[in-house]
Amino acid sequence: MTQTMDTVVSAQHLAKQFQTQAGSLALFSDINLEIARGESIAIIGPSGTGKSTLLSLLAGLDQPSSGQVRLNGTDLNQLSDRARAEFRNRHISFVFQAFHLLPDLTAEQNVMLPLQIRNHKNAAREAQEWLCKVGLEQRMHHKPAELSGGEQQRVAIARSFATSPSLLFADEPTGNLDEHTGEQIIEQLFNLNQEQNTTLILITHDETLARRCQRALHLHNGTLREINE
Repeated sequence: MTQTMDTVVSAQHLAKQFQTQAGSLALFSDINLEIARGESIAIIGPSGTGKSTLLSLLAGLDQPSSGQVRLNGTDLNQLSDRARAEFRNRHISFVFQAFHLLPDLTAEQNVMLPLQIRNHKNAAREAQEWLCKVGLEQRMHHKPAELSGGEQQRVAIARSFATSPSLLFADEPTGNLDEHTGEQIIEQLFNLNQEQNTTLILITHDETLARRCQRALHLHNGTLREINE
């Protein structure tokens, strides 16, 4: 597999195995994938096939049993745990099914936090601008418990995009939302993906949602195949 200048994610011969009481369990053994800058990619498949595990490997949260993952040209296998964490902090953001907001912080403070970790000089202003972009200009000073599920997820999206990531991983981001609210959240994800040229990798069980991405990939029986022809 040849990596091009616009390739943001390159996975080659990726394998992941777990040891269980019954022996070795192989989720997959030869995953190959390239994702270009600014693409929107969906990874779908039945529960238990390893979608979230694959996301963790691609994002450098976990290490493969064998194979290689390169993000922005950097081989994650060659980095220490600390260096991988620093790399994620610079290049990657996440949106999960659980919103992962800090309950004692306001919406503004939750968005500010990753900016402050990076010593951003205008963290408050940047957080306010992003909350306005997701329609929460009237809710900046509310804590998560005072926000609806959809509002909390919009705070999580604002927090993710505020750091200008080159990669955004979204794992079932609408799983805890009703259908109408979930549709609004997905629209915002796609809109911001296009406006910011951020590469979006979406884990979902919803084939209809997956087909809205530029490419949809199906993970089943250890094989990843493209379903958008």
